[in-house]
Amino acid sequence: MFAVDIGPTVGKRQHARPRPCCNSSVGAVKQGEANGSDPDQSCRTPHLLSPPRLARSSRGANRYPPDGRLTGHAGMNAHRTVDDATRSRLGKLNAVDISSDQLGVVGRADVVEDAPDGLKVVEFKATPVRRVPEVTNAMRIQLALQSECLAEAGFTVAEHGVYFTSHQRFVAVEIIDSDRDAAAREVEQTRTTISAPTAPPPLEDDPRCLRCSHVGVCLPEERAEAPVTRRISVADPDSQIVHLATAGSRASLSSGRLRVHHHGDELASIPLERVRGLVVHGNIDLSSALIRELHWRALTIVWCSGRGTVIGWSHTARTPNGVARVRQHQASAEGRIGLARAFIAAKIANQATLLRRNGDAPDIVAQLRDLQHGVENADTIGAIFGSEGDAAARYFSGFPSMLGTPRGDWFRDHWTGRVGRGALDPLNVALNYLYGVLLAEVIRAVSACGLDPHAGFLHSSNRNKPALALDLMEEFRAPLADAVVLSAVNNGELTDVDFSFALGSARLRDSGRKALIANYERRVETEFTHPIFGYRITWRRAIEIQARMVLGYLDGSQNTYVGVITR
Repeated sequence: MFAVDIGPTVGKRQHARPRPCCNSSVGAVKQGEANGSDPDQSCRTPHLLSPPRLARSSRGANRYPPDGRLTGHAGMNAHRTVDDATRSRLGKLNAVDISSDQLGVVGRADVVEDAPDGLKVVEFKATPVRRVPEVTNAMRIQLALQSECLAEAGFTVAEHGVYFTSHQRFVAVEIIDSDRDAAAREVEQTRTTISAPTAPPPLEDDPRCLRCSHVGVCLPEERAEAPVTRRISVADPDSQIVHLATAGSRASLSSGRLRVHHHGDELASIPLERVRGLVVHGNIDLSSALIRELHWRALTIVWCSGRGTVIGWSHTARTPNGVARVRQHQASAEGRIGLARAFIAAKIANQATLLRRNGDAPDIVAQLRDLQHGVENADTIGAIFGSEGDAAARYFSGFPSMLGTPRGDWFRDHWTGRVGRGALDPLNVALNYLYGVLLAEVIRAVSACGLDPHAGFLHSSNRNKPALALDLMEEFRAPLADAVVLSAVNNGELTDVDFSFALGSARLRDSGRKALIANYERRVETEFTHPIFGYRITWRRAIEIQARMVLGYLDGSQNTYVGVITR
């Protein structure tokens, strides 16, 4: 494993001999500190010969999605023994930190042992048993870099090789001058790629994308905002967002499981491997061990009030795309009206579609379509907000027509129009609660991309609100939150018994919150045909893809952003 410095050449190394790392988990951070360089300004050697976008996205910490879908454990298992420096013995060192000032790289050799004419460098690799254990060009590059680092430190490397752990076979490798020249070229090319002001364009019909672990993050075919002719499938994990909604309960970590207790009774026990994120509703305690473990796994925790208002969130500090966040804040300050138009145009279009499918207000639907087209041609933020407010007033005036009879009669009788903060009637209370749940979902997706939820392009950041998350959730309000409330009411899953009244104000009981959360989870895991890319996808995955489309718009990978519009 190597990291390529993109800053100035570092000073001479203090240690004159290969040495085992005192803690194998320190990795690039320890190596960067030892050489006076910034470990986040780096790219790992395994990505040198990968597609340029992968090399760039691999720069810094937390390179993979926090839900674990794209990461494998084969490489970790292959290095389990050699990453433990305490297993070093006389004549054989594990996890040896090495560097080259001339090339500007820092790294680690798996095993360095004595050989008759010098040193022997061995790399441990995991290759599926069905495949032939052959040395690839990337492996030769890695061995060449290790040889150069050790030679610069004054050692003679006489032998090189790769040990394939799955086959339990050692393959000797002869490193020649052409390998060293190729390694230097790849290092320089990688440094140029990750130092460029914009991300490189995605590859077109490249076979390397078929097995690339980043394909669900890079989205090479989706960047054109056109139908995908050949979809690259990425395995969806058997994981879930966990909602904690029982007041007075406590969630803790025990034996690798998330356990929830209430007054001594165990309400739930879930393996942590199946947890994709955590949403806390109301007065519920979390143990410090659970919070720490979720952060180590790069999983987001969102806290909401009992009414659904997002109070805050917690996420690992090792997030990707630091440079993109800087550009996001700059773009947020300058304004990006193209993004604002796309968010609101998609929102109004989805409101019109939901009303057309479930209500009885054709005139309002036609008016919403006209407002949608007006937003698409708006040239100021003020004009966009004006059209959005007009559309909201018209949409919610026809909202009661989507409530069925007789189950929706009670909600319709209490409805006095759309009210946000301070709502008193049951239907508005349910809508506000689901908007909070949806906002938590979008915050999780935005954080997973390494973007800042606060730096938006439509909503203002002056009031310290998660502006970008509020921007992105606009297009999902109608197909997710509104549709879930209508479904719960019309199916009889949310009734008058799920509300309590105090001083004329309706409040959701635990049964009401659980009914809405259950409906929301069913909806967000429902697959639909993506209106742009043409393949089947869940709503949860769609939110993450749209967040990555915003990222692509900011880093220059694509020229436009197109919202998800249902038909």
